[in-house]
Amino acid sequence: MSHDHSDDCADYLERIVYFLDNELDGADCDAVKRHLDECGPCLRKYDLQRTVKTVVARSCSESAPEGLRERVLVQLREVQVRITEV
Repeated sequence: MSHDHSDDCADYLERIVYFLDNELDGADCDAVKRHLDECGPCLRKYDLQRTVKTVVARSCSESAPEGLRERVLVQLREVQVRITEV
């Protein structure tokens, strides 16, 4: 099934962060998986985010303070929004 990368992808791209962290319920997980199966551009972004997360996890032995973690997540989401608006 072919899928054009469109505005509805922005919602999925935001949920991918939570999907990678296993923070979605079953229905949302299934929806994200179906979207990734149908949307090549989103799948590539998912693969990139998963790779970055894996590399960072392997190279970091310390946990970031919670405040820093939250600020980084906010910045990542803002960058994702700007990328999808372009």
